[in-house]
Order: sequence, then C-alpha cells, then structure tokens
Amino acid sequence: MKYFKQFGIIAGVSFAGELLYALLPFPIPASVYGLVLMVLLLVTHVVKLEMVEETADFFISMMGIFFVPSSVGLMNSMDIVKGSVVQLLFMCVISTIVVMIVTGLVAQFIMKITAKKEEK
Repeated sequence: MKYFKQFGIIAGVSFAGELLYALLPFPIPASVYGLVLMVLLLVTHVVKLEMVEETADFFISMMGIFFVPSSVGLMNSMDIVKGSVVQLLFMCVISTIVVMIVTGLVAQFIMKITAKKEEK
C-alpha cells in the first residue's frame, strides 16, 4: 500500500506540472515544471524523501526501458538521420561537455554553501 501512496505523490506532482504547463505561457516542458515542483516540495520538507524514495528508486532503475520507444522511433527515421550523423555526434559531444561542466560548477557551489553553513 505504501508504494501506491508513493506513486500517488509522484503522479500528483507530475499532474501539477502538466497543469502549470497548460496554464503558464512559458515554453517550458511539463516534466521540467514537475521536477522543479518536486525539488521545491522536498527542500521545504512538505514531501519528505522517505515518502517517495522507494518508488523513485524503482523508476530510476527502470529508466532504460523508458528510452526504448524513442530509440525505435530514431531507428525508423534512419533515412533522415543518415545525412547529419556528424552534426548529431558533434552536438552530443558538446552537450555532454556542457552538462559535465555545469554539473561540476553547481556541485562546487553547493559544497561551498554547505561548508559555510557548517562553519556557522
């Protein structure tokens, strides 16, 4: 029964993200609204980590399965992709590097904030 509750919380936050997407005029995907909303709920302790942790871990472990439909769609569009393989690889490399840099900078920033809080 606890898994249904955890799934309900995650589904409710995702639904709230969909509502925000429908109501707000910004070009931000509903999933991003949902993720930001979940982070805010976790940070403010409205939703405690223990309330969603096991179901979230399950979803993360199954994440590979969620990419199967997009991979099949990409294979079906191979004729379109063939002409721009070099550009796609270049974009993948550059975006991976940018994500790594930004992740490192954010981690350093959070570590500095945490260190300052511990000093006080």
